[in-house]
Amino acid sequence: MLRRWTRLARAAAGMDLAELRRQRALARRLRSRLDEVLHVADARLALPQVGNQSFPRPRDADWAWRPEIWSGPLPVQGIAEVQSKTQLGQEARLFHDCPQSEITLRQVRNRRAADLAAYGLQLDVFGFSGSYLSLAVELPEAAAQGLSKQHLVRIETIVEMERPLEIFARLNVKHGPNTEQVVRELPLNAETVQVEFDLAYSRLNEKRVEKIWLDLIFEGPRMNQVTLHDLTFSRRRRAAL
Repeated sequence: MLRRWTRLARAAAGMDLAELRRQRALARRLRSRLDEVLHVADARLALPQVGNQSFPRPRDADWAWRPEIWSGPLPVQGIAEVQSKTQLGQEARLFHDCPQSEITLRQVRNRRAADLAAYGLQLDVFGFSGSYLSLAVELPEAAAQGLSKQHLVRIETIVEMERPLEIFARLNVKHGPNTEQVVRELPLNAETVQVEFDLAYSRLNEKRVEKIWLDLIFEGPRMNQVTLHDLTFSRRRRAAL
């Protein structure tokens, strides 16, 4: 087809006018379809790549990870009137104590040029009469393997909200019958939020680490929309004390 239109372009200067008019109509129809393909292709190729695990991480990190919600499409992408302990995907679960849920949770496609994550997580809260609202994200087994009190665990997230609110991050490490918890408030004065959990001062039993999960706790979420455009984890060893 490319060779055919190359020949027609070269012959257009000496072509019979009736034939030239016919070829012009065909060329315009073809250009319309080509423009449509280019428009759709440019829009899709400009979006963050599905499954992307690329993100800035410490040079000395021995483990890093982006959860599935922010990496690829989920089979169920949204839930209305979310009940407590409702699971979205394999790794995230929402907890609250509202007697009547007015909460919506859904996965959304990131479309901003700055986004590295393919998807984001959007939380819509209308009426809220409960005392707590939290999103729990379970980390994979690799995060617990070799975990020690010499590790710093970092999370980075990009948060967008309609109204200001406080968000706390609580890292939970289950070791034997006990669970060690480290809490940090997210500094929401920057677009990319970063906090680290230092395990050096914890009572972690390194030989009995079983699982790790993160709780994102939303304070005063009523009548608000919160979008987490990304959430990533990394782990590195701290300098010797």
